[in-house]
Amino acid sequence: MAKKQLIMEKALELFAKQGFEATSVQQITDHCGISKGAFYLSFKSKDELISALIDHFMMQITSDIDYIVKNTVSDEKLLYAFYYKIFENFNDHSDFAKILINEQTQSMNAELFSKIRHYDQLMEKNILLMVERLYSHVDRSIKYDLVYCIKGFMSMYSHLFLFFNIPLDLDVLCHSLVEKTNLLAKHTTLPFISEELMRIIEQPCQEEATKEQILEILTQKLEDIEEPIEKESLLLLKQDLLNPAFSPAIVKGLLENIRHNPHCKWISFLLRRYYKL
Repeated sequence: MAKKQLIMEKALELFAKQGFEATSVQQITDHCGISKGAFYLSFKSKDELISALIDHFMMQITSDIDYIVKNTVSDEKLLYAFYYKIFENFNDHSDFAKILINEQTQSMNAELFSKIRHYDQLMEKNILLMVERLYSHVDRSIKYDLVYCIKGFMSMYSHLFLFFNIPLDLDVLCHSLVEKTNLLAKHTTLPFISEELMRIIEQPCQEEATKEQILEILTQKLEDIEEPIEKESLLLLKQDLLNPAFSPAIVKGLLENIRHNPHCKWISFLLRRYYKL
């Protein structure tokens, strides 16, 4: 296991027990069995480590949802697939999701808040895209309310996975939320969230990643990834970025090879946006 990954996994264990504030770098290094010097070769500070953990979790879920919204062919299956992937991610990464919920009101600095808000806005954009596709026949004035209702369902029901040790039928939950969302879309007559209000509460999003930035991330991934299929696919994608030659179908196939690897989800997300796939 790479040292950076070891530190992130061991630190997460401590953060889950003690929270961010109460966990020191010394405790993390003791738990990892490494020196402080080795820690600082990987991360400049505890905040940088926390930032890396946020990126790791949020990049995976953002990439998964972006793929589902843009690649699910059936309108009837889209909303269910969206909810299923959301709650599957919360369940699979429950320790870190619980930490994020508990810590956002306590020890996070402005930079970490801003990072989380950035990913939140990417999620909002995909939910809005989904709402506009599924409910194009209803009054457009309710679409932003629907976005916030869907986000509310995500937040409220995720607590069932994170804070209550009870058996949950994910299939039933998602079908239930699809029904609720459809009822809201059909019967809402007094929306609260307007386009003007959305503009007020939104912060400027980061610009799209440039070709150079994507190449830099690709190069780093090629050093980190050991799995042969993913590594070869990344190499071919890098070559195509430098000298475009592949058809969209080939690029899609290469992206399909890497998108399930948790360490490749973000680069697959960036490449899908770059290639407009």
